[in-house]
Amino acid sequence: MRQRTTGLWEHDRSRATDGFTLISPLHTQQTYLVDMRGEVVHSWSHPFVPGNYAYLLENGNLLWSGETPDGPRPVGGKGGLLREYSWEGDIIWEHADDRQHHDFRRLSNGNTVYLGWEQMPEEAALRVRGAEPGTEDDQGVIWGDFLREVTPGGETVWEWHTHSGMQIEKFPLHAMSTRKEFLHTNAVTELPDGDFMVSFRKNSCIAIIEKATSQLVWHHQDDSWGQQHDCTMLQNGNILLFANGLHVPGGVPFSRVVEFDPESGREVWTYKGAPPHTFFSPNISGAQRLWSGNTLICEGLNGRIFEVTPSGNIVWEFVAPWFGSFMGGESNSVFRAYRYAADSAQIRGRLGSN
Repeated sequence: MRQRTTGLWEHDRSRATDGFTLISPLHTQQTYLVDMRGEVVHSWSHPFVPGNYAYLLENGNLLWSGETPDGPRPVGGKGGLLREYSWEGDIIWEHADDRQHHDFRRLSNGNTVYLGWEQMPEEAALRVRGAEPGTEDDQGVIWGDFLREVTPGGETVWEWHTHSGMQIEKFPLHAMSTRKEFLHTNAVTELPDGDFMVSFRKNSCIAIIEKATSQLVWHHQDDSWGQQHDCTMLQNGNILLFANGLHVPGGVPFSRVVEFDPESGREVWTYKGAPPHTFFSPNISGAQRLWSGNTLICEGLNGRIFEVTPSGNIVWEFVAPWFGSFMGGESNSVFRAYRYAADSAQIRGRLGSN
């Protein structure tokens, strides 16, 4: 492996996708927008470290989650405060829920959906299968997830709960997981028909929840993904995800980015390192299919963000130079990163001559 330093590593102007990349380092209190040279062209400051990430809305505002000090935290990924900032950093909207974790999305109807933790009812917890015996949280608690949709005024208009919205016994946890959580949902996205796609890390499963009925209507599980993150549906109907590669069959850990056909389950495109072990993040991380056909990849644990062509060639690579305190040391980890075109609704006219 190359010895990496921080900052810009590679930029092939002829093949990279010009734009600006949004990065919220997990252990600092800023969000940065960097250009193709790796230089910061805009930033936002926050009262907390991020509850994982932020992204730009089409009006140019920043939607961000922050990690509040209160509320449950059975594992990493806690948020608690959702905020929308103007380009200038003014607070436009906020919603507080100390149970919020991992993901949140502004919906097409103007509402916001987010993930949250809740203690599973005892009768539901008894139905959880798999994982290491005796690894429940304090007093035998198992934490489940909920999805909650709120209006701009904070009114809850729709909810879904893992303990009541699915057949628990049919979704056993991976043998090398703990029983602190049932499923560990780490992503939610709105589909074109208004339904929700979610990612269940604890059993390497992607699922679709029908909003009208609150029923889980489709799922696909693949142990080779190794407890994935960041599922998105592409314009061609395929699903893109970051396959972390943790506890995979064969025992050799390495990460991949996978595009698969949800109807057949067949992988139609895959990126992995060469050799494979040179690309590995056992947690967090994500991938974005760009308008050029290239893919922006966030190797989250290492703070490495890079762009690859369909043939797998690296044409842009940046290692986050922003470190914060973490577990007795320093970390530059990044949960997700997003690229925006200069003429996109999110950026257009907001950066002067950049």
